[in-house]
This record gives sequence, structure tokens and C-alpha cells, in this order.
Amino acid sequence: MNLDLCSKAFKAYDIRGRVPEELNEAVAYQIGRVYVELFNTHRVVVGYDVRLSSPDLARALSHGLMDSGCDVLDLGLCGTEQIYFTTFHQNLDGGIMVTASHNPQDYNGMKLVREGARPISGDTGLRELTARVIRNLSAGIKAAPKTKGTYQKVNTMQEYVQHLLSYIKPERIKPLKVVVNAGNGCAGPVIDRLEEYLPVEFIKINHQPDGLFPNGIPNPLLEENRGPTSQKVRETGADIGIAWDGDFDRCFFFDGQGHFIEGYYIVGLLAQAFLKDNAGAKIIHDPRLTWNTIELVNQYGGIPVQSKTGHAFIKERMRLEDALYGGEMSAHHYFRDFAYCDSGMIPWLLILELMSIEDKPLSQLIGSRLEHYPASGEINSTVSNPQKVMDEIEKGYIGTSCSIDRTDGLSMEFETWRFNLRMSNTEPVLRLNVEAKNNATLMEEKTKELLKKIRI
Repeated sequence: MNLDLCSKAFKAYDIRGRVPEELNEAVAYQIGRVYVELFNTHRVVVGYDVRLSSPDLARALSHGLMDSGCDVLDLGLCGTEQIYFTTFHQNLDGGIMVTASHNPQDYNGMKLVREGARPISGDTGLRELTARVIRNLSAGIKAAPKTKGTYQKVNTMQEYVQHLLSYIKPERIKPLKVVVNAGNGCAGPVIDRLEEYLPVEFIKINHQPDGLFPNGIPNPLLEENRGPTSQKVRETGADIGIAWDGDFDRCFFFDGQGHFIEGYYIVGLLAQAFLKDNAGAKIIHDPRLTWNTIELVNQYGGIPVQSKTGHAFIKERMRLEDALYGGEMSAHHYFRDFAYCDSGMIPWLLILELMSIEDKPLSQLIGSRLEHYPASGEINSTVSNPQKVMDEIEKGYIGTSCSIDRTDGLSMEFETWRFNLRMSNTEPVLRLNVEAKNNATLMEEKTKELLKKIRI
């Protein structure tokens, strides 16, 4: 086994790599062994997504856990948030989801949590786990202790669905027509169960889980993947369209005209929905695009709190602040009552309820927010020296900026526009976001201006 290739699968927040070169059953087994050794776990839930390699990886992982004396609860095919839910709902010592979410078909990976569904990332154990796994693989360690853990298949779907429904009052929801695109990932079975409780007509496309991904990898963040959902909304006259990535920890929205709604504006909308009944609550947001969220949170009596981008940072800040809700423009939405974890199911339930209560389509709920704060969306640029480019950008604008913030990368604000520029953790890429006040033309001009400086 090429250990250099294997080490590439261990990222800052999770594990992701090509199968079998970077991630295979031998690696999965050692991850199980080291996970127990490192976190002293006794009961752990394991689940996996629809990818063809997922069952075998989950099986090897489970053997590693059991060979280290840990009891395994096998959830089978599920979404990442079902692992989070089962971990905190059953007071387990941890959970591991085998998934590569929206990565290409030949990839797979793992997302790991400890008790209370607390994330395991580089600073909270993943770096040490990586070192020990590589060491074990190099030494060929396979010896098992005398006491072996047990194996049990479990099904927490009913409890999970009831928990999802607790965020809304289903009787409030009107008989809406909803296009749902699971992308042949894992969301379909959950939608089918929720359908029993909702007075909603679901129009289902790419609904059945299929690891061959016959309709492409489910990643609605890519513009070329939005067409089927948008078209089906227009064809059927649906009230709203919803699409998910493979492990459905993110959901994406389309209004009644089939227009894609950027995740940035959904953060403000969900904050507004929560604050109507929870004035004074804290709302966490990321630094990439902020003005719309801050204005709405303040308007509805909440307290906006900025956090560094990334699920580990958001979850940590939410716990620290006891925040009610947190949202990122990348379509990750976090909820205090969901153990501060992200969910791709809770957001659309809340929005269907809000559409019904307000008796307004999504386009009106978003309303003039897109005009008030037009945004570029995240634009990636590959550069040879990202830090040097960022330094030059700062020097060029520092004389006219009103404020500078370095919570995550470089954020510079001016009277009528602002930008955030940040480096990728894993590649020589700069990520740019620009927004303006009531001036889409200015936003576009400044975006072009910055890209010209970045891509010199």
C-alpha cells in the first residue's frame, strides 16, 4: 500500500479519497481500531451513503471498531445527519458516516463525531488519528484484544422523523406542490417517510438511491446540475423546488419560477423565522457574505455573531454562544436543538411552514433582499502564490476601506460594497465573495476589478 497516497485522504475536517488507492478496507479497518483507542468509545453508530464502495468500507470500519472492544450499531444506508441524530439521541460515544457527499463517483470518505455529535476535525483528534492510522498500516498491526465488541443493526428512522417534525406544526402547512430532487442520493427514503405527515404533493425526480449516479453526481452548487429541478418546477407549476447533495446535509432551493436561490439569502430567511418567536437569540453566520444576514437579525431582535467558515468552527461557536441557529452561504444550516449540527431536512420544513403562515411564495419571502444586497456568489481562482496576492489586494484597498476583518481570510468593507477573500485549506486557490448595497452594477464592477487583480 502506498502510504503517501493514503495520507492524502485525511483532510482538515473529514476523510475523503479515491477508492482504492487512497481509501480502502485496510485503511477503514485501522480507522476503526484507532478511533476506539483515541476516544475511548464503547458504543458507536456506523452508517453509509449510496456509493457502491460504501457497504464494504463500513463493514471493514465496523470490524476495526469491534476488534478494539467497541459495540457497533449499524444504521445501514442513511444520511450524515441521521448519524448525528442517533449519536446524540441514544447517548452514544460517537458516530461515523461513510460518505463522500458530492465528490466524484470513484471517491469515498468518512465523517466522524464523538459523544453529543461533536465534530472530530484536525484540532480535535483527526490529526492524531491520521498519524496513528498511517503508523498502524506501516507496521501491519492487526492483533485484536481479548474482548470483542458486539454488532447490532438498528433503525432510528421513526424517532428521527418525529424529531424533524418537532421544528414545525405540520397542520400549518398548506397543500403546496413541491419538486424534490434527491439526486439518486440518500434523501429519498426520508422524504417518503415525511410525506406521511405533510399535506404536500411531492413531485419526485432522481428519487431512488443509486450508487451508479445515472443522472450525475448530486451537487446542486454546480450551476450545470440545477437544470432538472428548475425545469420540473416550471413544467409542473410547483410552488417550490428542493435539491440535495448525496448525503443530504445540505439542501438547495428554487422559487416558483424555477430560479435558484443562493444559500446566503436562505440564512437570513431562517434567522427571521426563528427570531419571530425567540427575540434576543444569537444567530451565527460566516464572514463571506454578511450584510443581509446582519440587517435581518438586528431587525427581528436577534444578536448576529460572526464565526470562521467551516462546520467545526460554526458548531464550536454555536455551543460557546448557545446560539439558536447558524447558517453558511454554502447551504449548511445548524440548529441548537439538533445538537448544534447541520441538517438538510429541517430548513425546507421551516420554509414550507413560513410560506404557509405568511401566505407568500418563496420569491416574495426573499423579496427585495436580492436587490438590497446583490452578491457575486463564491468565485474560485487558482493562483501560484495566494498569500502574496492577498497582501497586494489589501495594500491596494486599505486607503479607502472603512474596516478590515480577519476572522476568515481578508474582509474589507467600504461605504457601499464589501468583499471577502480567503485561501483554500487544501489547494492554491483563492475564494472571492463580493456584495454591494442596492447596486448590482457596482457589485459586478467590483467583482471584475478584483478578479483582474487576483488573476494577473
